[in-house]
Amino acid sequence: MPDGKTADSVRQESVGIIGAGPAGLITAYTFLQDGFQSVQILTRDKSVGGVVHGEFVFSSLPMPSPAMHERLGNRLCGADMIAYFEKFADTYLAGKIRFETEVLDIRRGKNGMGWDVEVRDLKTGNKKVSSYARIVLCTGGCSQPLIPEPLSAKSAQQAGFHGTVLHTSEFASNLDQILSEAQVNPDYSVVVVGGGKSAQDISSLLARHGIGVSVEEQVLVVYSSIIYTLLIARLLKISSNIITTYRATIGPRALFTHYDARLHDYNRFMELVSFEFAHSLFWGIRNNDEGSGKKDGFHALANEGKIKLVAPNRAKGYSADGESLLLQDGQTLRADLIILATGYTSSWKNIFTEKTVEELGIGIHPSSTVEADEWAHYKTLASTPPAHPQKDQWASSIYRGLVPAKNITKRDFAISGAVFTANSGYAFEVIAHWMSSYFLGDKMRLPSTVEEALAETERYSGLDEEAVPQRIRVPQRECHQRGRIMDVRIYVLMFSVCTMTDLALRWPQAMDELLEDMGLRTMRSGGNWLTWPFKVITVEEIAMLSEERRIKREADAEE
Repeated sequence: MPDGKTADSVRQESVGIIGAGPAGLITAYTFLQDGFQSVQILTRDKSVGGVVHGEFVFSSLPMPSPAMHERLGNRLCGADMIAYFEKFADTYLAGKIRFETEVLDIRRGKNGMGWDVEVRDLKTGNKKVSSYARIVLCTGGCSQPLIPEPLSAKSAQQAGFHGTVLHTSEFASNLDQILSEAQVNPDYSVVVVGGGKSAQDISSLLARHGIGVSVEEQVLVVYSSIIYTLLIARLLKISSNIITTYRATIGPRALFTHYDARLHDYNRFMELVSFEFAHSLFWGIRNNDEGSGKKDGFHALANEGKIKLVAPNRAKGYSADGESLLLQDGQTLRADLIILATGYTSSWKNIFTEKTVEELGIGIHPSSTVEADEWAHYKTLASTPPAHPQKDQWASSIYRGLVPAKNITKRDFAISGAVFTANSGYAFEVIAHWMSSYFLGDKMRLPSTVEEALAETERYSGLDEEAVPQRIRVPQRECHQRGRIMDVRIYVLMFSVCTMTDLALRWPQAMDELLEDMGLRTMRSGGNWLTWPFKVITVEEIAMLSEERRIKREADAEE
């Protein structure tokens, strides 16, 4: 440890975990298993769970069969996940969670040591400052609804719009009311602004209830249909355009050309929406686990005309007629309800001052120019699509997506929960172990200086800009003007934090990199030279990580 502390003394010091979602829960559990004596989770919510994307299960608690397994084809639903998280918290974290506690400010403690966290008790309104030696930020990167001002409810009211405007975060709580209004109004019409997965799921649900839906977006995001078992194995990783740890090539472009062909010919979908702005899936994959599609899924409903696609286009504001959404090309779409599937903004910008952002190094900066021959040996990166202009590319300096490079030698601050993978439970658990080892001062593969951490983060950000050139960016100047805090989702990559980049296919390599950092065995799913890419990766592989780390720690101490 940089201050000469021992692992035993670190275990006696307090750890504050911000957020009670999956990342916060498994981080607290792992720290307690490793002997940390004072671990506390802070959450503004009344229950655990946070914002869940994907399927989660941790090695210490098996997942029961879904409650509606016959109806949903053995798939988990939201109620199953919430029940699982609540059981996990009740079993392992009783008394460790402060509910309805809103974090107002996180700042350095006295003399630059530790952290002071100002909170508000949402039940009483009282404010209090709690001090922690270490902080793990598990707020997920994005949890605040992102609502463009021209489309906000306030703008709608000022324009005289008579309908209702909701963000997707409000959809579930208003669903019964929406369905009731649609029953009494046969002409009830909904416009969904956005083209991502939330937009597609919501529009599909409403269409299945017989409600007319229009989906509007500049670029309609189309998700490839990839068998789920492939997403939780290594095959697609070694077929992507970044191959480092796995020194193998199996004709990756041919594989993704196959999926491109399936996508563009998928049930006439190409006829319904322009792919003017689309690029090959090889350069930026979005996927789901629908297999070959569902009869009442988004694509099928669009083909049947039950969902009207208005893309590429962009919502500009509200029409003067009081009942329509105005589009950039001058079209208007009549709507009784407008649903803004416009995503989420940073959960960080309200809890850090400009001074703390600068001291900690969690701000953004203009993306550095990558040397032309830096990644020339990556043959899979030949002939990349054009990237966004350099002036529109912004980057962050967070090492491995887990620790601000500027703060890396202090070992008192880390970030978890801001990762999008096909196996988030596995990823968050490995990350929790990495952070515990980092805080305990275990012997790890880490940069020895801040400068080295910054240089490595910048270098590999350049690689990711090459690999997914259309998607490595922060929303231009907007977030730079909002306190220089990243205003988009942060995704953990094996190299760095890269915005708008999914780990859906690359996650196995990212997790193996973290295991290598800890000096632990990688590629745990087994198999031989032929079968290993197809082996499903499960949390059972990492059930003994705490013990493995303890054994290694003791061996390192004897050297």
